[in-house]
Amino acid sequence: MIMHRTDQGATIRALKSAAPYIRMYKGKTFVVKAGGGVFGSAALTHSLIEQISILHYMGVRVVMVHGGGPQVTEVSEAMGVRSQMLQGRRVTDEKSIEVTAMVLSGLINTRILAICRDLNVQAIGISGVDAGLVQAHRRPPARLEGSGEVVDYGLVGDIDRIDTGAIRNLLENGYLPVISPLSSDEHGTLLNINADTVAAAIGAALGAEKLILCTGAPGILERLEDPGSLISYTDLEGLQRLREAGSLTDGMLPKVRAIENAIKGGVRRVHVVSYSSPEGILGEVFTNEGTGTLIVDDIDALPANET
Repeated sequence: MIMHRTDQGATIRALKSAAPYIRMYKGKTFVVKAGGGVFGSAALTHSLIEQISILHYMGVRVVMVHGGGPQVTEVSEAMGVRSQMLQGRRVTDEKSIEVTAMVLSGLINTRILAICRDLNVQAIGISGVDAGLVQAHRRPPARLEGSGEVVDYGLVGDIDRIDTGAIRNLLENGYLPVISPLSSDEHGTLLNINADTVAAAIGAALGAEKLILCTGAPGILERLEDPGSLISYTDLEGLQRLREAGSLTDGMLPKVRAIENAIKGGVRRVHVVSYSSPEGILGEVFTNEGTGTLIVDDIDALPANET
């Protein structure tokens, strides 16, 4: 048998290009949030966790927060529990919170841990309830943006404080924390909290270098119906203009609020990338061109090599 070497040039060039970013981010903390849509496909889920594992191997201190909205809806319907969404947020009654706990802290969290085991990543699954990680209170009835209608979201929580002790202990010992956003109040009442909101709060509490939101869209779009209108980078002022123009609706609204809270809380960079892309995270982090949308506090203060 005669064998020939493959061209190694492309691989070597890619490694050289990535080296400055590896040096820059080694030892830094990234919070990666994965939307529930990705868990509908075993292949996409594995690809996403594989990218996260590479960050972990390269010395980035990765914290993963996951959602699971589609799976909660699917299981709710199978159990005869009605689901209701208002402006991207789920109304949660006592039956719904049971399904939410079962799906988020059980099915999805465990599935992620199993893939991490396959990839030889030491991951630990926890929720916002564990060690008082996410301390919250039940959200009071609130008026919907635009309509003015008063809505009681039920067993939905607003965050009071993040206790990062458990996360820091896991990171210091080389573990990758995988976090379900389920939380509770001080009396132990379970509360459902949007995963984007939890990821942003954890990112701010940890002083994370990056918050990476993995979504079904390629990033933030200027025109919802046009995937080609991807915005490569913007700032908080730009997000406000998009909101006023009607470009941000439904499920994107909680994400935008989370982005704003993360940056105001001290997260240096927020990225919105596609979980469908096999290089969504890595291409965004380790190349100048990126793959999704980068959001910063002020675009005018962004270094030239990041624009």
